[in-house]
Amino acid sequence: MDIKVRNIRKEFDRYPALHDVSLDIRSGELIALLGPSGSGKTTLLRLIAGLEFPTAGQIFFGAEDASEKSVQERNVGFMFQHYALFKHMTVAENIGFGLSVRDRATRPGKAEIRRRASELLDLVQLSGLEKRYPNQLSGGQRQRVALARALAIEPRVLLLDEPFGALDAKVRKDLRRWLRELHDKIGLTTIFVTHDQEEALELADRVVVMSQGRIEQVGSADDIYDRPSTPFVFSFIGQSNRLPVDVRGGEIRHGDIVLGRTAEADGRWNLYMRPHDLDLVDAGAPGLTGTVSLSRRAGGSRISEFEFGPERHRIEVELPADRGGEPGTELRVRPRRWQLYREGAAA
Repeated sequence: MDIKVRNIRKEFDRYPALHDVSLDIRSGELIALLGPSGSGKTTLLRLIAGLEFPTAGQIFFGAEDASEKSVQERNVGFMFQHYALFKHMTVAENIGFGLSVRDRATRPGKAEIRRRASELLDLVQLSGLEKRYPNQLSGGQRQRVALARALAIEPRVLLLDEPFGALDAKVRKDLRRWLRELHDKIGLTTIFVTHDQEEALELADRVVVMSQGRIEQVGSADDIYDRPSTPFVFSFIGQSNRLPVDVRGGEIRHGDIVLGRTAEADGRWNLYMRPHDLDLVDAGAPGLTGTVSLSRRAGGSRISEFEFGPERHRIEVELPADRGGEPGTELRVRPRRWQLYREGAAA
């Protein structure tokens, strides 16, 4: 099912939560809506679901204008962060609930509902647990039951709101891998909301980065991480440094230090670079020289923050764990890879 969002605006008590948002989602895609709190990602998901209605604009399911249709009319499956399972129902009863409350004309018989629940338990790898109650399951198992319940109604679109937010890190990672494999198997158009960058980059076919009610960039994990289109995307995705620079005659300068060359126009710019894209250089080579003020271990690396120059700028550099970088150490670094944005561009 293709979904088209066209010039959507949403206001709550005249406060704009979304500003003229447009987005095309292809049938069978797994899409992540990623952004900080207040970026509008959950509002957009609820508008697609039919839990909210737009102040202006349209939402199409295929060729059909679904902007004013209810959740039931849109036939979407929805899974919440906190499972929302019925405590007094067994696993099988929870999964079959959406089918059992349909109107008489479309409601399957009890035997068909049991068959469908059993089939979905196989799909989510929980066979044999149909008679258990939610409090007898782990958090990861409950989330799988919630997903099976969302799939039971045979939705046209699957919507997930922070699906793994209530789970610990190890379970989240395992479930991410499982959900990706499940999506590839069933091929259902799926949209999920997350504030977890790793989750979005690992799971999604495309990531929609949002900020302050607007879409900043839409692209693959490689597009978003390696080719961020705005300072906000660069600084929000992964770790980053920002350094004010001047471009003069094709040279990128910080004070008297030439950091690289560019085809950009002369003027004031901001140089964005990631800690792992800074190289240590010898004392005679051009580079930024400073003293480490803070250092922390990060897996097989060490992240060292160092200060340099009369204005005491601070940036972070990622070093091998055995290369030093302890507080008080003097470092000289030079960026190997960077991106320039005009001074004044919104970060």
